[in-house]
Amino acid sequence: MKLFKNQWSNIIIAVVILVLIIPGTRKPLQIFANKIFSFSPSVTSKEDRESIAGYDWALEKNNRDRLDFSEYNGEVILVNFWATWCPPCIAEMPSFQELYNDYGDKINFLFVSSEDHQTVRGYLNRKNFTLPAYRPLSEAPQPLNGNTLPTTYLIDQQGNIVIQKVGAADWNSESVRNTIDKLLQQPVTLR
Repeated sequence: MKLFKNQWSNIIIAVVILVLIIPGTRKPLQIFANKIFSFSPSVTSKEDRESIAGYDWALEKNNRDRLDFSEYNGEVILVNFWATWCPPCIAEMPSFQELYNDYGDKINFLFVSSEDHQTVRGYLNRKNFTLPAYRPLSEAPQPLNGNTLPTTYLIDQQGNIVIQKVGAADWNSESVRNTIDKLLQQPVTLR
């Protein structure tokens, strides 16, 4: 019995390693950890903000309709690069859905994934998300970069990147909402 008592820590470590190795348990744990450690993204200071190079970007909506990014010139845009297999992406989706529910008619949301439409639509339907999903048909304007998932940009009416966040975040926070509200009060000037 004494031998068994001394082995508890080894048994616990072995179980934790097994849970992390098995794909069926690893992904839910990663999603859970990302939700716990996701905080509100910070706003970039005005002097450090980058501007997008232009609005020349073609996207395809999940129903195969084409969207030209230039249609949103002079408007507030939230661009999120994500994938259905990405645990941090999955972790932040509920906060995006809540934000979209309240701001979907005020700002433009673009959830961009390189996956096929059927995969993305199946995932969104299973989770009861109504987020507008797109697939890129051309390169995103610089400095927008979706090489690391998730990466999210909040862009103001002048094409300045107000928030740039790599990794999961709580997008339904009071600070994000306040930032969007301030952007919506700014006058529109086209580039």
